[in-house]
Amino acid sequence: MKRRVAILGSTGSIGTQALDVIAQHPDLFEVELLTANNSKDLLIEQAVRFNANTVVIGNKDLYKEVSEALNPHMIKVFAGNDSISEILEYSTNIDIVVASMVGFSGLKPTLAAIRSGKTIALANKETLVAAGEIVTGQAKRHNSFIIPVDSEHSAIFQSLQGERAEIEKILLTASGGPFLDATVEQMAAATKEIALKHPRWNMGAKVTIDSASMMNKGLEMIEARWLFDVDPSKIQMVIHPQSIIHSMVQFTDGSIIGQLGVPDMRIPIQYALSYPYRIPLNVDRLDLFKVATFTFREPDMEKFPCIKIAYESIAHGGNIPCIMNAANEVAVAAFLRDKIKFTDIPSVIERTIGKSNFIAKPTIEDIFESDKEGRIFAKEFVNLD
Repeated sequence: MKRRVAILGSTGSIGTQALDVIAQHPDLFEVELLTANNSKDLLIEQAVRFNANTVVIGNKDLYKEVSEALNPHMIKVFAGNDSISEILEYSTNIDIVVASMVGFSGLKPTLAAIRSGKTIALANKETLVAAGEIVTGQAKRHNSFIIPVDSEHSAIFQSLQGERAEIEKILLTASGGPFLDATVEQMAAATKEIALKHPRWNMGAKVTIDSASMMNKGLEMIEARWLFDVDPSKIQMVIHPQSIIHSMVQFTDGSIIGQLGVPDMRIPIQYALSYPYRIPLNVDRLDLFKVATFTFREPDMEKFPCIKIAYESIAHGGNIPCIMNAANEVAVAAFLRDKIKFTDIPSVIERTIGKSNFIAKPTIEDIFESDKEGRIFAKEFVNLD
């Protein structure tokens, strides 16, 4: 039977690539639900092309236009992010949910899908950063299987297949981003155009800036802690500029297993959609002779303080990672709007954490309140409306 797929954030980088995978395998997958916030034209185009059953446009002001365009195609249209959660929780026509909404906004619909026992192809790292203990606990309770889509976590997941040995260490690789060889002074003077020029990956603006600050590695470290139930002290970051080894696992016998491939997100997306099977995919193949050399470096936590902030946040626990994530989203948005310098991002995060209330054992309601509080404080620090 075909797997019926919901894609949350279908017009974004992950969403469009997920649809490319589905287009290559129309005999295996069909589109049940597509969602977008503002990109109405692309959403309409995707819905018609893939004959989606339902779409949700997050911006309610765009509902009429989307509905009128899709009505002749008998495609149901809803508006508002609450509609996404309701559909995911109560629909029986969805087998797997590609959770690729950007930022904290992905938490609520992901939890709704988990409560209905659906399989989650998780591409939204902020969900586990903000509420990892709650999300993984809910997944166990409702028999919802979470398969990682991030290239690093997919590599770890693939490296663990068939293994029964204890994990000694996770080697979480990073490209180093556009500022790997830059000085702090150059980073302080960097424009958003420079920061958005990632050397290896083509991603959305928020994720690309996170890569430049290396906060993305901090978020991924916390995500790995919850996905694989590993203490953060056993997660080591490794700068690997070639971005060919996507991450590795070291076992207690000293063996290291990793996953290699060209930097193409369609590979981990398809693996999540087709798991536990590997199926053909039309992407470039890795030519080791052209790569020739793999290099590795230790990350510089003084130059990239967001890494240190992330380790300290997960060590503190409770609602602190949620506050860290909220402050980072605000700081990144402020930088992209030319409100702050690139090097101000970590200081905004630290000041927000310092001002926020600590909750050792947060409920899901506490998490949403902590996110709100963190954003309020962070916006004060960056003068963002």
